[in-house]
Order: sequence, then structure tokens, then C-alpha cells
Amino acid sequence: MEKRIYVLIAFMFSLLTQAQGFIKVENGKLIKDGKPYHYVGTNFWYGMNLGVSDKERLIRELDRLNVLGVKNLRIIAGSEGNINTPWAIQPAMQKEPGVYNDDLWNGLDFLLAEMKNRDMKAVVCLNNFWHWSGGFVQYVSWANNNESIPYPPPAENGDWTIYQQYSARFYSDKTAKNFFENHIKKVISRVNTINNLPYKEDRTIMAWQLANEPVGSNNIEDYRKWIHETAKFIKSLDSNHLVSIGSEGNTRSAANGTNFETDHQSQYIDYCTFHLWVQNWGWFDPLKAKETYSNAVEKATSYIEEHVKIAQKINKPVVLEEFGISRDENNYDPNSSIKIRDEYYKLIFEKIYSLSKTIPQVAGVNFWAWGGEGRPKSLMSLWKEGDDFIGDPPHEPQGWYSVYDTDFSTQKIIKYYSLKMSNEQLNK
Repeated sequence: MEKRIYVLIAFMFSLLTQAQGFIKVENGKLIKDGKPYHYVGTNFWYGMNLGVSDKERLIRELDRLNVLGVKNLRIIAGSEGNINTPWAIQPAMQKEPGVYNDDLWNGLDFLLAEMKNRDMKAVVCLNNFWHWSGGFVQYVSWANNNESIPYPPPAENGDWTIYQQYSARFYSDKTAKNFFENHIKKVISRVNTINNLPYKEDRTIMAWQLANEPVGSNNIEDYRKWIHETAKFIKSLDSNHLVSIGSEGNTRSAANGTNFETDHQSQYIDYCTFHLWVQNWGWFDPLKAKETYSNAVEKATSYIEEHVKIAQKINKPVVLEEFGISRDENNYDPNSSIKIRDEYYKLIFEKIYSLSKTIPQVAGVNFWAWGGEGRPKSLMSLWKEGDDFIGDPPHEPQGWYSVYDTDFSTQKIIKYYSLKMSNEQLNK
């Protein structure tokens, strides 16, 4: 009997030890090691690629972020296409269905191992509604005999509506979804070659994310079904980690086919995400800053409050995981003024921090994006293989929203709110 008790105690202790370090959800809050988890994080989508092309720079970037207190990174663990895929990350991880670039896997291993060494957390995005990493449209093309993809701008005669409807075909295409599920299995079942730690046991990973900004477009019913089924599938493979959608939220366009509350109903979706883009959505014009800034701030504040209220209603944690703004007057020179951007960063961080003090569901915020020591090859250029990776994806003018290692005033704001958010965590 005594031996059985010791075995039971050892088993219970083992379970407790295994649970520690994984981010959990309890009573609508993100929890780390029994305490509420709040954070200021960033988007660092190119980390996997940097782990191949320049390990020394990756280490320096992680060290810089660590000093700033930015310990939650939204990264990607999947990119699709070949060397001829336009406006997309190169090299891609998956060259064709099930055919992988092993260097990229090792780059992801290196990134996660280095993050673990700094007690960082990763939100791991597995797919993309947009074409800059291959994503849905590449899977649809593969599933249909490599048919031509109707790329949006900057493609000549590109049309965003036509592109979105093509991308939304993914939710109904069994072959495309099967390709993606195979990728999910491969990611979750991987064992890190650097530290021999299975991904599904890695406490560095906070969450698996279905995709970057998936929207229903003209295929809303299958979109919501896909959210539920894919999240359930991930949970069947890995019970340790959280799952999120990667949702942009209730965007300004009804044609996107999103509903923040309905989209997050699935029991397999652990927390809510939303994004905020005052410039992209036409709320703010950096060339008319005096005329448009105050109105943009008012709309941004209302947008945040709208999503927080919904998260309260469904009692799930909520993260503003993308927001950004250009340098002053939309200047792409890394040495140009960032006075308005700094003011905007302060406002957004303060809003999230203030809400987190009184509303348990408000968990964190990730700015877009960390550019670090990378620099555009030329101002407003689109990214080409061999160029520095920065925060702006390949299809967008390089330097648009990136925070550089020399943007000291912005970094001071980031560090200040990183400490405030983490202290809030310790004080609760």
C-alpha cells in the first residue's frame, strides 16, 4: 500500500511538473505557472528563415528583444511555393506537397531553441490567407494541377476581391486541406534537432495558430467549419498547447466575411485575436496627419473596446496581435522622424495596459513588426531573395512598418510597457 502511495505521488508530481511552463487558459485568463500572463510582444515572422541565412544576426535580434522585455514572438512554421513564386518568402519550407527544405526545419529548430534559452514564448502560425508566404492559394493551386493563382497588387491588373475569393476556396477543397493537415502533423510531431525536445512538449510554444488573417470572404460557412475542425484536429495531436485562429477581427469590410464573436465560438479555440490597421483601412493618412490622426485614434480606441467587450461576453482571453503605423509622412528612410509613430505606440500600449488592469480577459499586444538591424535594399522596394529580412513582408514596400534597432525612442516606449505589463502579471 505504501509503495502504491509513493507511486501515485510521483505520478501526480510528474503531471504537475509537465503542466508548469505551458500557457493555459483558466476562467477567461491566460495563465503561466499559476499566475495571469500579460505581455507586450512582437511579430517576428522571418525568424525561421533567419535561423538559416544568418544565425548570428538571429541571436543578436533575440538578445535585443530580450533586453526590451519582449518575450512573446509571433512566428511562422510554414511557407509554400518554389523559387518562381512571386512576392513571397524565399526559400520556402515546402516546395511542393510533402517536399520540404530541411534547412528551414533546422532554422525553425534553432529559433525555438534560442527562444527557449531566453524564456521566450512563441505563437506559431501554420498557414496564411495571404500570398506572401504561399499559404492558402498555394495549397489550392497544388490541389488543382498547379493552376494559375490570381495574385492581387502589386501584380499587374491584380484584384483583391478576386484574390480573396480564390484563397477562400481553400476551406472547401478537400485535397488542399489534406495537404495542410499533413503539414500540421509534421510540425507538431517534430523533434527539435538542437535540444532533442519534441515540439508538442516544448514550453517555448504558447500556441499553434491556424493561419494569418483567415477570412470567410464568399465562403463563410465552410470557413467556420474549417476553424472548428482544424482546431479540433490540432488538439487531437497535442493537448499541451493552446490554439488560436489568427483572426483579424471585425474588419472594416463586410465582404471579408468575419464575425469576431461567431468565429471564436469553437470550444477548441482557446483565445481570441484581432488586428488593428488605421493606415491600411483608410482611417489615417500620414501625409495629412494633423487632419486625420485624432479621428484615427478615436476609431482605433473604439475598435479595441468593441473586441474586448466580445471577449468578455464569451469569456476568452484576447490579444491585439498586430498593430502598426508608418514613419512620419510615410517616409521610408530608416533615419526619418517617428514622432507620430511613438505617440501612437504609447496610446495603443496604454489602452491595452489600462484595460488589462480591470478586465481579466485582456492578455497582451504584439506590435508589427521588429525589423532589427535589417534594412531595405532601396527605399520602398519590394523584397527579393538575398535582401535583408525586416518586419515588412515581401509584397509590401520594405520599411513601411518596421521598428529598427536604431529607433531608440520607440524601443524606450516598448520597454516601458513591457515592464508594466509583466509587473502587472507579477502583482496579481
